[in-house]
Amino acid sequence: MKTDILIIGGSSIGLNCAYYLLKSGRKVTILEAHEVAQGNVSGNAGQIVPSHIIPLAAPGVASSALKWMLNEKTSPFGMAMRFDIDYVKWLVQFARSCNEANLKRGIPAMKNLGQLSAGNFQKIITEENIACHYGQTGMITLFKDAKTFSAGVHDAEVLQTHGIAVQVLDKTALHALEPNLQNDVIGGTHCKQDCFVNPALFLKSLSERVREMGAEIFEHTPVTGFEIENKKITKVKTAEKIFEAEQIILATGVWSPQLARDLKLQIPVQPARGYSLTIDSIKQMPQHAFTLGDRHVAVTPFGNLLRVTGRLEVGQFDRTPNPKWIHRLENFLREYFVLDEKINIVETWAGLRPVTPDGIPIIGKSPLHTNLIVATGHAMLGLTLGPATGQIVSELVNGKDTAFDISPFALERFM
Repeated sequence: MKTDILIIGGSSIGLNCAYYLLKSGRKVTILEAHEVAQGNVSGNAGQIVPSHIIPLAAPGVASSALKWMLNEKTSPFGMAMRFDIDYVKWLVQFARSCNEANLKRGIPAMKNLGQLSAGNFQKIITEENIACHYGQTGMITLFKDAKTFSAGVHDAEVLQTHGIAVQVLDKTALHALEPNLQNDVIGGTHCKQDCFVNPALFLKSLSERVREMGAEIFEHTPVTGFEIENKKITKVKTAEKIFEAEQIILATGVWSPQLARDLKLQIPVQPARGYSLTIDSIKQMPQHAFTLGDRHVAVTPFGNLLRVTGRLEVGQFDRTPNPKWIHRLENFLREYFVLDEKINIVETWAGLRPVTPDGIPIIGKSPLHTNLIVATGHAMLGLTLGPATGQIVSELVNGKDTAFDISPFALERFM
């Protein structure tokens, strides 16, 4: 089957790539191993956070992770203990990337990507009339401990030096904004540009719009192999069909390395499992998105639903929700918010975030192939950075200048 653009992967990144390519006039086919819009983004926090400009691999992160792991019951970070050469190499690369050089390289790139994406999000939701509980009240990081609050204020000052609008809230101002907080929450930092959506509703609507625009979508269609001639991918194989495309986009998240091996391409991405629980009918629903700063947990309102998301377990491929961590997320929520004794949990979820060793996504042309673009490694920001990634991929496919310099996202940095 011949097609113009073949996108492998139908979650946030793949759907956004399809949307912008279709808008540019290209014909698009999507191959999804499961169902589109049902990947590792649909159950996440739903926070759109252009304020998150600091790469995951930053100075002090590796040592902090080791300290956190000493108290497994409250640690926001976990690590699989398994011997796999790619996994071990990834861990070593990550530790080496937690330095000032990676920070200086990553911040401008992540800011450019986040700012572009925030604007694109608003345009998509407005122009396509997507109903997804879009909230524009910002994201507030909450603190109960004076030491972590002081560190949070310092982080806010760093963001301000890079042009991110952040307001520091004392206890009085914070409780005036959100009266349902526990009394011992002493302050917060408010990133006003950040916003939030119900990710499942957004992705479902985007997938429907992409179909309406003419995309052919093949669900339950995993790719089984490739044929290559003179550095061009000539055939993409599935169990039922063989596809031939002018351009191919690889956007399969944590599964990208497995597919890339068949292309003789090394993509250093590891899965990082996270969890969420969704609660129905809270009496006093919060009006903002939150991060529980002392716990590294996200809290997001979606209409009459409240989602609590947390934990980063590197090297885990299992998507089964861990009951212990679901219970801990509820307990962390109660530490910060006044809740009824009994709450109605309507959904629990576990998903896998694709993480690179330097905490910066991979977006760009394959160095080994003439018709392949790679878009993966967005970690916890797959929803946030989807629209910007989609625009950039469309610009690359169409031979246009990209919105900004994307060299920091090139796969070659790992080669």
